[in-house]
Amino acid sequence: MPSIRARLLARQLVASVRVMAAFTVLLGLLYPLAVWGTGQLVARDQAAGSLVRVDDRVVGSALLGQQWTGPEWFHGRPSASDYSGDVSGGTNLGPGAPVEGAVARRRIRMDLGDGPQPPDALTASASGLDPHISVANAEAQVARVAAARGLPPEVVGGLVVDATEDRALGFLGEERVNVLRLNIGLRGLSGS
Repeated sequence: MPSIRARLLARQLVASVRVMAAFTVLLGLLYPLAVWGTGQLVARDQAAGSLVRVDDRVVGSALLGQQWTGPEWFHGRPSASDYSGDVSGGTNLGPGAPVEGAVARRRIRMDLGDGPQPPDALTASASGLDPHISVANAEAQVARVAAARGLPPEVVGGLVVDATEDRALGFLGEERVNVLRLNIGLRGLSGS
């Protein structure tokens, strides 16, 4: 006959296995299923990645920035992670860090003058993946994009106005411009 101690140990072991099985089902199956289902019901587009399609082809996500090169495109904020979602993050540079070289390279690449510039034209977002720029940043790029495409600045500026999104919930943050959507509009305007 097993001892009392062995019976208590066996009972505790069975109880532990039951609790582990219950929590595995609850937290490993039911909870993720509930979160996924809620995402599908409440925010289907965001849960699917907010994919942007042009001519039935995915060209990007409205939630993630991407690299744009050349003077004919609007450029997003700089990215410390080169817009790679698997290594997102800021530069970890403090306020006293020497960033003059990076700022100078950015000014030259974006054809920015020496005067004051919108801060988001020269600084990365915390994640390095922000798909939006400020309206001031977009307006600062209008002359360069218009000249590179041979379009009147008023036409390109009109695209910026059309692509401007309101504040979140009508009062949070600032008005912003999604660079991918703006460049898609630009592509449609000039046919390239």
